[in-house]
Amino acid sequence: MNQANKLLMLIVVFGLIALAPMLITQESLLNIVIMTLYAALLGQAWNILGGYGGQVSFGHAAYFGTGAYAVAVLQVQFGINPWLGLVVGGFAAAAVGAFIGFCTFRYGLRGSYFALVTLAFAEVLRIFSNSVDFTGAGVGLLIPLERSAANFQFATKEGFFWVIWAMTFAAFLTVWKIGNSRFGAQLMAVRDNEDAARALGVDAFRVKMGAIMLSGFFAGLAGVFYAQYFLYLDPHIAYGAAISVESLLVPIIGGMGTLFGPLLGAAFLHGLSELSRAVIGDAPGISLVLYGVLLVIMVLFVPRGLAGLASHLRSGKPVQPRAEEGKGHA
Repeated sequence: MNQANKLLMLIVVFGLIALAPMLITQESLLNIVIMTLYAALLGQAWNILGGYGGQVSFGHAAYFGTGAYAVAVLQVQFGINPWLGLVVGGFAAAAVGAFIGFCTFRYGLRGSYFALVTLAFAEVLRIFSNSVDFTGAGVGLLIPLERSAANFQFATKEGFFWVIWAMTFAAFLTVWKIGNSRFGAQLMAVRDNEDAARALGVDAFRVKMGAIMLSGFFAGLAGVFYAQYFLYLDPHIAYGAAISVESLLVPIIGGMGTLFGPLLGAAFLHGLSELSRAVIGDAPGISLVLYGVLLVIMVLFVPRGLAGLASHLRSGKPVQPRAEEGKGHA
């Protein structure tokens, strides 16, 4: 599919999603749509760095939590309007991404070394936010309830829907642009073979820094939305492993390095979550067990995700498990 057709399909898909408030009358169902878009935003943020850039991160909670705490602290401690906090949160998360990127890419860390360092940074931030007063320490921050659109607190879920719809659409448009730009071509060249890309004149450090800052920015926006939607934040929520797991699981399920993969993965993941809740109930830890089983199945049997599976089905080619793919290259 060429880039023009991808853009057209993107507009159509998000146009259909925009009909949700008119077609869905129950707020509980609209909440599922909202949380699916939120997961797609978080997954697309990871996809910029991990899918298109090949830099697998285990610590995207570092950016998410920074954005979330930025808007919460500015409101609670300084009385600053959350719409301004939205901008600050996004750029603060991008700055954290720049710092982590400089500390890792400057010294050539990649692969599992980079992944473990990102996990370590997220854990350091969790410990720090659990130890200082202005974040509420272990107690967390409760954002005061003041329902108004001017205060980023809507009387109904429809207002939140339009905010997350716009954020997610902006993230997907950005990824479409990346796939149709010189920067995107360089980023994918670094992903496929960094040494060869350097030999061809690509500034791998600059390209990866751009990717991690963009990735951090959109993850920070997801954090801002979460804080305003639930009006509560603590270190375990903001910088916990659950956020990092969800951010990488969504594109892995949907298809890493693809435009629509995070949306497919988010819809599948939240659909499965709702189904398990209806069948099993809210048993503690059951979602993490399901996520783990699902991740193993996807990596072993559908390594290119749902987007890759759809492509195989359209072409009529059989889907090869990862083990068989390895045999083919032996």
